[in-house]
Amino acid sequence: MAATFYAVVLCVLANILVRWCVSLSTYSGKGKPPMFGDYEAQRHWMEITYNLPFDEWYTNTTNNDLMYWGLDYPPLTAYHSWVCGFIANKINPNWVALNKSRGHESHTHKLFMRHTVVIADILVYIPAVLVFAFVCLRRKPAINKVLTAATVLFYPGLILIDHGHFQYNSISLGLALWGVIGLACDHDLLGSIAFTLALNYKQMELYHALPFFFYLLGKSWKQNSWFSRIFNIAKIGIVVVLTFVLCWLPFLTGLPMVLQVLHRLFPFARGIFEDKVANIWCSISVLIKVKKILSQTQIIRLSTWSTIIACLPSSLNLLKNPMIDRFVLALVNSSLAFFLFSYQVHEKSILLAALPVCLLLHYKPFECVWFLVISTFSMWPLLLKDGLSLPYISCMLFFYTIAYHVFELNKVEPLKQSLFVLSVIGALGLHIGSAVVQPPKRYPDLWPVLISLYSCAHFLAFLCYFNYIQFTIPYTLRSIVTKEKKS
Repeated sequence: MAATFYAVVLCVLANILVRWCVSLSTYSGKGKPPMFGDYEAQRHWMEITYNLPFDEWYTNTTNNDLMYWGLDYPPLTAYHSWVCGFIANKINPNWVALNKSRGHESHTHKLFMRHTVVIADILVYIPAVLVFAFVCLRRKPAINKVLTAATVLFYPGLILIDHGHFQYNSISLGLALWGVIGLACDHDLLGSIAFTLALNYKQMELYHALPFFFYLLGKSWKQNSWFSRIFNIAKIGIVVVLTFVLCWLPFLTGLPMVLQVLHRLFPFARGIFEDKVANIWCSISVLIKVKKILSQTQIIRLSTWSTIIACLPSSLNLLKNPMIDRFVLALVNSSLAFFLFSYQVHEKSILLAALPVCLLLHYKPFECVWFLVISTFSMWPLLLKDGLSLPYISCMLFFYTIAYHVFELNKVEPLKQSLFVLSVIGALGLHIGSAVVQPPKRYPDLWPVLISLYSCAHFLAFLCYFNYIQFTIPYTLRSIVTKEKKS
């Protein structure tokens, strides 16, 4: 018992150390006025939420220019920004001075901002990963659970985006993971609350919404009587609605206010994708300019129906067979379908698919490690632009080395190993090309586009693979995710 405790402490401390090492590097938009980057966006939200009343947070006013990093995340993000802004003001009021702190950059402020991300990891994400490993995995030696948790926590994509580029993805992903834990432990109400909080922190958690919905609906429908079915559905529905109401309470002053917040959360005018993201719409734009052929309304409809069709098989399978194993696989399939086909996708949204893949590391380690490597690679153009090439290389090598030894990847059948080696060789070629070869003036985005196409091909293959796994998982298998229950 003592050995396990010390192993967990060592795992957590090592993870915090790696996060701090990455945080010493540069961040998004450093020294690049007038808009800077995501670091400035987060700082600006602290400025706005701390200095202005609730009804101005999402509204264009004299003191809140929405064209300059206007708040476009749900209320929980705004409240988190207010807390950080309150603390920042206590330390140095210049950091959040209204209309005077734009583009503020200093060593002490960077230290403060980096602290806020590490603390978020310690409070939300790291405990969730440890609890999942020790409570939700089926019976294994304790050291195996520690090593699995360590591998998940060392996933380079999340570390590089949150502690390098600068965001707070660990909060929404951590809350979503608490939701998974709740459902896996048969605490459906607590799981529903946790996921609703995740959705109210980042609207991109919609990527995970369908599996939560269909799992809970299917499980409720398996009850013996009609009364039990309806009561269970009503109970979950009431809890979800009440959680939404509590999160949105300051903004429920009238329909115009609610619509304004929703307008900020779903800015359709931005287009179907941003930058060179590794999804279908960006990939086919090389040959077919969808934006020129279809109107914005038609594009929204096309992407919506494409996403629904891609999610439907997995969702219906989960509805019919609401097992926790299928639920986690459905999370992978739903988030990948959303990433590949939905409207307004960012390259960082692949983290939403990476989370449930991490939860399957103990079940399909080779395939999951392969996916996690490619998912991080798909963000290489963004990380290269941010000056994070050294942390990227270090984190990738560190993660793969740990995963290789923990899951004994050398014992995988030769065909899979050969395919993986070919995949990595292709990625290495694109890495080197994008870093050292200047693209022709006619095609300035050549390397980001090639990386997006290469990554998109992988993600499509993984979508097919994980759907296949979900549909062919043995009915006799007690559980690949949860502990075996005594009969």
